Amino acid sequence: MSFRYIALLLSLLATACAHQPSTNGEAAHWANAGQLVLVTTTDWDAPTGTLRYYERAGDGWRQVGDAFDVTVGRTGTAWGIGLHAARSDGPVKREGDGKAPAGVFAIGTAFGYAPTATTGLAYQGMGVNDWCIDVPESNYYNKIIDRSMVKAPFLDKSSEPMRRDLHVDGDQRYREGFVIEHNADGAVRNGGSCIFAHLWKAPGEATAGCTAMAPDNMAPLLAWLDARKHPVFVELPQAQYQQLRTSWKLPEVSP
Repeated sequence: MSFRYIALLLSLLATACAHQPSTNGEAAHWANAGQLVLVTTTDWDAPTGTLRYYERAGDGWRQVGDAFDVTVGRTGTAWGIGLHAARSDGPVKREGDGKAPAGVFAIGTAFGYAPTATTGLAYQGMGVNDWCIDVPESNYYNKIIDRSMVKAPFLDKSSEPMRRDLHVDGDQRYREGFVIEHNADGAVRNGGSCIFAHLWKAPGEATAGCTAMAPDNMAPLLAWLDARKHPVFVELPQAQYQQLRTSWKLPEVSP
C-alpha cells in the first residue's frame, strides 16, 4: 500500500469524523446532576414519548416510580441548544418548527397559576401580564417577563401568555410546569424559545415544541424535583439514546 494511498485514507477518515462532535468529556457538563428526567421517543418524527426519572446512585442512576406517556412536538424532535455540544447528525431545532429540542438541558424555574406550589424548584406564580417572548427580534427573546413593567420593541408580538387560562379560553396547560433550559440565554436568535414541561390539553395531543403530560404525573414530578440536586432534562429518540448513552453516562432504560 503506497504512502500516498495511506495519506488519502487518513484524510478521508478525518473528514468523516469531523461531521460528528466529540462526546469525550461532554458528560462532565452535567456530572453534578443528582436527578435526571428522561424522555425517549421512537424516532425524530414521533410526537409522543415515554418519560422516566432517576436519582443518582453511586456512579449510576436508579429509576424513581413508573414510566408514563408524554407528548412532544407535533413534528417530533430536533437537536436543541443545551449542555451538550452542538450536533448536526439529525434535524436542528428552529423557532416555530413544531419540534421539541433533543439533548441534555438544565431544568429551570417551575411555574403555574397558583401563588405557590409543592416543589423543590424555584417557583414563579404567573400573572395576567406575564408572557414568554418568542419573537427573535426582541432583546427579551426566550425570557418570561411582566409586560406591564417592561417596555421594549416587539413585546406585543409574542404569542405565549403564561396565564393561558385568562388569555386562551380557560386553557389549563400552563397551570403547572417547569422551564427546560433550551437556548437558555436566547443568544441563538430563531433557535427556539419558551420550551417547557407542562400539562397536556388532552391525552395524546402533541405540542408546539414542549413536553406535555397528565396532571397526575406532573404533580409528583414537581414535588420530587429539587434545585439543590442540579436536575437535568434529557430528550432523545431511541437510536440516538442508545448511541450516546454510555459516553453521556445516562441510565440504561429498563424494558
